[in-house]
Amino acid sequence: MPRTAELHALQRDFAACIRDPARDELPPGVASRRMQVYRELFFNNVEGLLSSNFPVIRTLYAEADWNALVAAFLHDHRAQTPLFPEIGREFLRWLEQRREDGRDDAPFLLELAHYEWAELALALDEHEIAAIAHDVDGDVVSHVPVLSPLAWVLGYRFPVQRIGADFRPAEAPAEPTLLLLIRDRRDEVSFLEINALTAALIERLQANTQASGADVVAALLAEVAPANAAALQSAGEAILRDLQARDALLGTQPT
Repeated sequence: MPRTAELHALQRDFAACIRDPARDELPPGVASRRMQVYRELFFNNVEGLLSSNFPVIRTLYAEADWNALVAAFLHDHRAQTPLFPEIGREFLRWLEQRREDGRDDAPFLLELAHYEWAELALALDEHEIAAIAHDVDGDVVSHVPVLSPLAWVLGYRFPVQRIGADFRPAEAPAEPTLLLLIRDRRDEVSFLEINALTAALIERLQANTQASGADVVAALLAEVAPANAAALQSAGEAILRDLQARDALLGTQPT
């Protein structure tokens, strides 16, 4: 066997031993005590990353159960990237596969994991508000609003923002949960629970390049609530101003 191929085979064998603590057969020349040190270091690093990426999920498990879940992730999943900031996405992919396989996870677990992952993903998003052309003091009602790329609408079957050790719903409620995740000018991430009308308004603002905020609201209301459009117009415009105050709307297109 060529030397390079021999080295790769040894590396794969070594990694397999780290992934599977129950494996007795060790690579040639590696003592059991030394392998155990590597196993513990590797496990503790990944466990720490997952605990910090998914703090709410961590509270749902007793220590032994959580460690078993992490061990199963290490044993079963083949990550597509070596980057530590991407481990949350890899864990999410693994949970998706578990659901497809019919594993007995909590029915809300995958959605909760996505919600926690999204918070970190938004915090790491490379968009810079300062690089986006906009008039921060512009009137988003009378002029063309500029939607922040750091404002994400998320939809879930479960109220993920409420789930914790004391609230673990067994069934999804009749109405879905819609959330607006925002990273503001101070790079702080927050969420806002929104209704379907606000979500539809944000979707229209994302595609809008010419109409004023008031016109976008009016066009939306003419479609979804024509009988009450005039009465709801002021409420829609108030939503625009609130979105601007939260930095979901950065301002208006510069004149």
